[in-house]
Amino acid sequence: MGERVERVDEQDRVIDVVERGEAVREGWLYRMAMVLCRDAHGRCLVHRRPESSSRFPGEYSWLVAGAVKVGEAYEDAARRELREELGADAPVRPLFKFLCDGELSPYWFAVYEAVVAEEDIVPDASEVAWHGWLTDDELRAAMASWKFVSDSRDAYARHLALGSSGQGSGAVDATGHRVADE
Repeated sequence: MGERVERVDEQDRVIDVVERGEAVREGWLYRMAMVLCRDAHGRCLVHRRPESSSRFPGEYSWLVAGAVKVGEAYEDAARRELREELGADAPVRPLFKFLCDGELSPYWFAVYEAVVAEEDIVPDASEVAWHGWLTDDELRAAMASWKFVSDSRDAYARHLALGSSGQGSGAVDATGHRVADE
């Protein structure tokens, strides 16, 4: 049996439990949690996916990400993904959430931020082929010239719209406009 996720509606309310593959095939909404990792100097962690990856091989992302499991809170999923992909355990703080019309399927996309030290990172080679720290200006330049996962680019544009420091965090709708916090 495949990975189980909660199928949700446009208001992010659970309506069913389904296999993630089925949600993708049918275009059903489910939940994803992402983490923007910064170091003590404020630089962003960027990583490249392995060429052997089934999703977005060789593409870059500025977020570690994964599906929210059944019964799991977004925040818990964000911390779990941080541990699974980078081997790091750190508190996360919410930045924003939006309804993403993802390249593979639509989903609710909750973005968190964590401060992580380089010495705490032990990347999972099946998820991360390379990683490095970029300043905000270097990340902006990389976004213009490197092949980034499309959903990662979408989240980046929304992050910039909210302010590069993440201030003004809160939910935004599918067009990037702020909506009332949950």
